Amino acid sequence: MTRRLTLLFAAFEAALVLAIGVAVPLLVATVLWAAQFGFGPDWLGFWRGAVDVWLIGHGVDVTFVLDETTAAAIAAPAGTVVKVTIAALGFALLTLALGVRAGIRIAETGHRRLGSLTSLAVFAALSFLVTFSVLHPDARPSLWQGTLLPPLVYGAGLLLGVLRESADAAPGSHRGFAARFAAVDARTRGVLRGGLTAGAASVALTLLVSAIAATVVVVVGYAQVIRMYESLHTEVLGGVVLTAGQLAFIPNVVIWAASWFAGPGFALGLGSQVSPLGTAVGPLPAIPILGALPSGELSFGFVGLVVPVVAGFLAGAAVRPGVIRAGGDGPRAGRLALTALLGALVGGLLLGLLAAASAGGLGPGRFSVIGPDPLAVGLAAAAEFAVGIGLGIATGALPGLAARLGRRRDR
Repeated sequence: MTRRLTLLFAAFEAALVLAIGVAVPLLVATVLWAAQFGFGPDWLGFWRGAVDVWLIGHGVDVTFVLDETTAAAIAAPAGTVVKVTIAALGFALLTLALGVRAGIRIAETGHRRLGSLTSLAVFAALSFLVTFSVLHPDARPSLWQGTLLPPLVYGAGLLLGVLRESADAAPGSHRGFAARFAAVDARTRGVLRGGLTAGAASVALTLLVSAIAATVVVVVGYAQVIRMYESLHTEVLGGVVLTAGQLAFIPNVVIWAASWFAGPGFALGLGSQVSPLGTAVGPLPAIPILGALPSGELSFGFVGLVVPVVAGFLAGAAVRPGVIRAGGDGPRAGRLALTALLGALVGGLLLGLLAAASAGGLGPGRFSVIGPDPLAVGLAAAAEFAVGIGLGIATGALPGLAARLGRRRDR
C-alpha cells in the first residue's frame, strides 16, 4: 500500500473508532429524545450529553452546574457545582479494543510507524473537536483532558495491535527494542521476562477471580437489585438507560472486587469502606447494582486475601522453568529471588494503576470519594504477590530436591 493510501486508511481507522465510541451513548440518547420527549427538546443537548458520557468514560473531568430540579432531587441548592472525576471504564475498554484492531490493520499496510502516528494524530484532533463542540456553562468537560486522555487510550491499543501483528508476521526477527532486548545477557533476560510475566499473570488471574466473584454477588443479590429497580419507578426506556449506564461501570466493579481481594477494599462515599473485614457504608445512590452488596461483617471475609497469593503462586510456578533455562547451569537462587521481587513490583504497580483509573468522584459531598485507594491497593498487592510468586518458584524446586535426596539415600 502506498504512503498516501496508508495515510487515508489510518485516518479512517481513527475516525471509525471515535465514531463507534460516541455512537454508543448517542444512540441511547437519541432514542430517549424520540420516545420519551417526542422530539421536543433541542437534539444538540442530547449530543452534548452523549459526548460528555464518552469523555467521562476516558477519565475526562466534567463540571456540572445543577439546575433547580436536579438540585432539589439531591437536597442541594440550585447552582451547585458538581465535578465528575470517575471514569466509566467500559468506554475506555471499547476504545482500547478497537485501537488494537486498528493497530493490526495499520501494521498490515507495511507502514507501521507512519500509519500509527497519523492515526493517533487524527484521533487526537477529532477528540479535541468533539470536546470543543460540547463546551457549555452547565456541563463543561476539561478541554485539555478531552484532547489527551482518549488518544492516550487509543494510542495504547494501537501500540498493542502493531506489536502483535509484527510478532505474528515475523516471529523470528529482532528489530528495534526486540534486538536490544535480545542482546542482553541471557540470565538477565530470563529474569526480566519471568518477572514481567509473573506480575502480569498474577494481576490477570486476580481480575479473573474478581469478575467471577462480582457476577456471583450480583446473582445472589438479584432480588434486591430488582427491588431497587422497582423503587425507582422507571419505565422500560428508563430501565434500559439505567442498565446501559451500569454496564459502562462493569470494569470498575471488577477492579473494585480485585481491590477487595487485595485487602484495602474500596469506598462508596467519604468515610465508608467495603473490605474483607466488613462493609460500612452510609446512604447509597439509587443505583440498582449497589443493592447486591453484602452488608455487615463477613465471618470468613479474610479468606479473600488468599486470592492474590494463589494467583502469584500459579504465576511463579509457571515462569520458574523459563528462568532456569535462560540461566543454564549457573546459580539459581539469586535469579529466582529477583524474579519473584520483580513480579511482585510489576503486579503491585499494575493493580495500583488500575485502582487509580477506576476511582474518582461521582457527586458533591460524600460522593466525591468513590473507589479504592491506589497506593494502599498497590502496596498490599505487591506484598501478597511477593509471597505467592516466591512460594510458587520455591515449590517448583521441591520435586527436584526430593529426587536428589532420594539418590543420595540410595548411595
